[in-house]
Amino acid sequence: MSTAVAISATGLFTPEQSITNEELVASFNAYVAQFNAENAAAIAAGERAALEPSSQEFIEKASGIKARYVIDKTGVLDIQRMRPDIPERANDAPSVMAEIGVAAAKQALARADRKAEHVDAVICAASNMQRAYPAMAIEIQHALGVDGYAFDMNVACSSATFGIQTAADFVRAGHAKSVLVVNPEICSGHLNWRDRDSHFIFGDVATAVLVEAADIAPQGSWAILGTRLKTKFSNNIRNNFGFLNRADPTGIGKTDKLFVQDGRKVFKEVVPMVSDMILSHLSDLGMKPDELRRMWLHQANANMNRLIAARVLGRDATEDESPTVLDEYANTSSAGSIIAFHRHSNDLQTGDRGLICSFGAGYSAGTVFVAKAA
Repeated sequence: MSTAVAISATGLFTPEQSITNEELVASFNAYVAQFNAENAAAIAAGERAALEPSSQEFIEKASGIKARYVIDKTGVLDIQRMRPDIPERANDAPSVMAEIGVAAAKQALARADRKAEHVDAVICAASNMQRAYPAMAIEIQHALGVDGYAFDMNVACSSATFGIQTAADFVRAGHAKSVLVVNPEICSGHLNWRDRDSHFIFGDVATAVLVEAADIAPQGSWAILGTRLKTKFSNNIRNNFGFLNRADPTGIGKTDKLFVQDGRKVFKEVVPMVSDMILSHLSDLGMKPDELRRMWLHQANANMNRLIAARVLGRDATEDESPTVLDEYANTSSAGSIIAFHRHSNDLQTGDRGLICSFGAGYSAGTVFVAKAA
């Protein structure tokens, strides 16, 4: 008989700096004007295409995003740079990614009244790792003072839910009693801030989820009713950067080394894939859609979330049923659904059921059904 598993607590680190759509558009349009002026002759000759300006209205209609938190605001808005300025640190200094991950992890531990010695394992689940090795998870483990083991995993925007199932499987199998899943996302570093169709999408953040055996979980924890994962290969969301494929540091040349996507195809293919997955998982758990008190969906696009929720419920979801953090945080990759859960779950009552769901590049998708414990 497998061990019952719970989410004991979550943690959230939010950077101090934020960029509004107004600020972002002003910077982007200044870059566009400069580019078009510098390339006027080539544009007139038909050798280069003129760039189009962006607007607040376009961004909000396309995504629902109004602002985003970033590690470095100045470098992003500087039209001569348009990427974050994050200085490299010495090997004996904490990595930026580990630093923000530790901040989120400490908050999760404090909320569960746990100390580092209570944790058996750490999983760093995120879209873009700061380095290949040593694993970011092991650095986070070391900084926290956790014994046991740690490793990294990357399933793009689904990394958090994949991490939660992996942690839950460890607990169910008896390999651990307490596992920290940490999601540090410095998305500003792999976003092409010069691309009109995507320059507004991402923000930076870190979240953490403490997954434990239900018999040691604190009061007010969330019983994990079921988890499910799915992947299907697609090139429609891609980032080719890696140690074998080095990015153009200007972000202008080899743009495939930064975030690229075919948003229309993603929307068309991912919405039915995810909604069908949720409904299938609900059925297998013996649940009906109207038993869901709340859905904490991946925070990538407000229109996608609206349609997925409607397909699941058979009607439009209210903001209470499917809350968003997109307007404040933008897309934070794997951390998005966890931010929504962290900020919009305290009001639920014992027995209330909900869904944490992520989806993204891969394609990948993960569902975690939970119920508020006594």
